[in-house]
Amino acid sequence: MKKRLVSVLLAAAMVLSLVACGNAAAPAASTDTAPAADTTTETTEAAPAADTATEEVAEAPSDEPITLTMWCIATEGDSNRHAYEAAIADMAEKYPNVTLEWEAIENEAYKTKISAAMASGEGLPDIFFTWSCAFLGDFVNQGRVYCLDDVLAKYSSELPESMLGNTTYDGKHYGVPTTMNIVALFANMDLLAQAGWDKVPENYDELIQCCDDLVAAGIIPFGCAGGETWCVTEYLEPIIEKTIGADALNDIFLGRATYNNPDVAKAVDTFQEMIDKGYFDPAGASLPNDDVKANFIAGRTAFYQNGTWNCADFANNADFLPKVKVTEFPVIDSSKSKLGQLIGGPSDTLAVTASSPNAEFAAEYAAELGKLICHYGYLDGCGLPAWIPYGDTSSINPLTQSVAEICANADSYVLFGDTAQSAVDKDPYLDAVAKVYGKELDGQGFIEELAGAIR
Repeated sequence: MKKRLVSVLLAAAMVLSLVACGNAAAPAASTDTAPAADTTTETTEAAPAADTATEEVAEAPSDEPITLTMWCIATEGDSNRHAYEAAIADMAEKYPNVTLEWEAIENEAYKTKISAAMASGEGLPDIFFTWSCAFLGDFVNQGRVYCLDDVLAKYSSELPESMLGNTTYDGKHYGVPTTMNIVALFANMDLLAQAGWDKVPENYDELIQCCDDLVAAGIIPFGCAGGETWCVTEYLEPIIEKTIGADALNDIFLGRATYNNPDVAKAVDTFQEMIDKGYFDPAGASLPNDDVKANFIAGRTAFYQNGTWNCADFANNADFLPKVKVTEFPVIDSSKSKLGQLIGGPSDTLAVTASSPNAEFAAEYAAELGKLICHYGYLDGCGLPAWIPYGDTSSINPLTQSVAEICANADSYVLFGDTAQSAVDKDPYLDAVAKVYGKELDGQGFIEELAGAIR
């Protein structure tokens, strides 16, 4: 069954229209300095390796010691931390003369740090984590990223071309994809049962009724981390998509259409109506995502909408796993949208800086490392594989299997808004989203502000 799900998923991915980045994005706005952030720095040398199907592709330039540096977001509390550690250990065993010095930085601080370094061209690592599409495209446009065409050609039988669309610019490949994720709606079925529900709501009317029943039972339906605006987009973007349709939202994110769309305003008003009806934990407005997720696991909120990388953390909690189910946000306007239109797609990526003194070897190393991160991340339940799976996958958790089924039936994907849009457009977008959650902008104000700020 598990192998069949993976096969169906990959087959579906090859025929779906993912976000096509096309040309490199417009240059990113310059940032003079990056804020200080909590980081984790590791120096990795030889360590025991696990059995993998990694081919003997890369070779260090010589037997002389070589040091590579890498920046990523796999901090101690990140779901992908173990996948990075296991993959790096395998690479250390294979290349004992290579030392990888890697630094893990919190998500939002990382975006600022990498953007500032790319703008200045100074202090860049050899290998860096990036989100795909416009986020990476800004750096490609600045001439900061090494082309990976020659390296990735060696993996054509293991890495479907369909997984490379979001990191391809002017026909050239610049990223090594690792995992693929979507935004999903997680439900605590124990809390739903207390409100009289024995199933996850299957349409929008049922979702609203379920939320009303939860509120009547003294249970908060949703938790959303207002302290991290990207978490607010995980709620707002599915609501917009299931109101105006995937193609319309994709056109807006890619600059082919304006935000001045009355249906977008209607979707924003829908989100705020849910807030006004007491569906969202008011304490969440200032909380970070880790706290909101912990509240969901602890049974303080009934729903949690976020990326499917969270399957790993939920599955690793033996007490919580039997309580949780995963689904997609329901359709609001069936004349414009339908089930299977999802937010997400291949986004998590490794790339190599063009200025690296060891760029050619770093590219080979990054390709192997990315494949291993994908392998371990899939086994851990941190996302669906961008690479064709290998080895024993019988341990895949039931939540990730459910996500695979959702994606196997997908109609289309729209990449996360803060990734699909250029750095120039992303900042006013996130500012407007934060104002929506804080009730500073209504739907009309949202589209007017962004139509004026962006196009």
